Amino acid sequence: MILALLCTLCSSAWLASARAETASDFKMKASSNESSDATFTVTLKGSNIKDLYAYEVKFKVDPSELEVVKAETKIKGYSVSPIVKNNEVTIAHTKIGNVDGEKGEMDIATITFKAKKAGTSKVEWTSMKMLDKNLKDQVISPGQSATYMKIFKDIAGHWAKDDIMKMVDQNIVEGMDSDRFSPNSNVTRAQFAALITRALDLKEGDGKNPFADVKSGAWYEDTVKKAYSAGIISGVASNKFAPDQSITREEMSTMLMRAKAAAQGVKADTLAGTASVSFKDAGKISAWAQKSVSFAVSSGLMKGRTATTFAPKEHATRAESAVVIKRLLSAGK
Repeated sequence: MILALLCTLCSSAWLASARAETASDFKMKASSNESSDATFTVTLKGSNIKDLYAYEVKFKVDPSELEVVKAETKIKGYSVSPIVKNNEVTIAHTKIGNVDGEKGEMDIATITFKAKKAGTSKVEWTSMKMLDKNLKDQVISPGQSATYMKIFKDIAGHWAKDDIMKMVDQNIVEGMDSDRFSPNSNVTRAQFAALITRALDLKEGDGKNPFADVKSGAWYEDTVKKAYSAGIISGVASNKFAPDQSITREEMSTMLMRAKAAAQGVKADTLAGTASVSFKDAGKISAWAQKSVSFAVSSGLMKGRTATTFAPKEHATRAESAVVIKRLLSAGK
């Protein structure tokens, strides 16, 4: 143990047994950095401390989400740099020499973390081992946690920010990289099929692929097979899916209606809108998409681009795709 090594400075061995917890109180407080570097700190606070000579603290984290930047303490002595092993972070500190332990109210340690990717990350304070000046030990399990959400830099203030981040946390949508989501970029037919596949957790099905332009080994091959088997997608022609073509809003409506039917275990043609489409550009909606647009709008899965227009032929954006998937999942609750 790290603390055992530190305590050789005190010419004593680590004691194996723990005594009953005292009236001392321990809290973990989190605070984020207002800058854009995606760092946040957790501060371990103690009150009514009787005699704190040395400590070893463990946290549980997901190393794919967080990295440890540094650990600091105002207590004089010797610290071990944070050690990360699997999903556990360990820090330790000891005073040196024949001196009294710390008493009263204090900040025991401050640890700075940095989020590696967008979404919510969690730090759980799992244990704290302490030694007093007589080298008696005490073990506590605080069971406290703190969360931090890294938001894509390009969605701050965006109308879809909350829905985008909810879908990120559910591992349904991803950013272009760790800092950018590109909310106003177009989404392709294959990308939207992938969102539905993940959202509904679609299975392989019969594995058929009737589309000549969905090549073996393409990243979307399995997605297309699953979505086709579930009856959610069809091609722009009998043997053409056009996976890299930007999806239009009326095409999105059709996929959403079929996805809703698949989620309910019914046929899509049994679903019907409860209200007529009254947008000024309703006449521009393709005949094959009129029913699906009516259903998508009346069921709340989609809204107009403006209060008066639906924009059926315009391309859907990445932000819109995240929002409608969130609505699809919420409608099933």
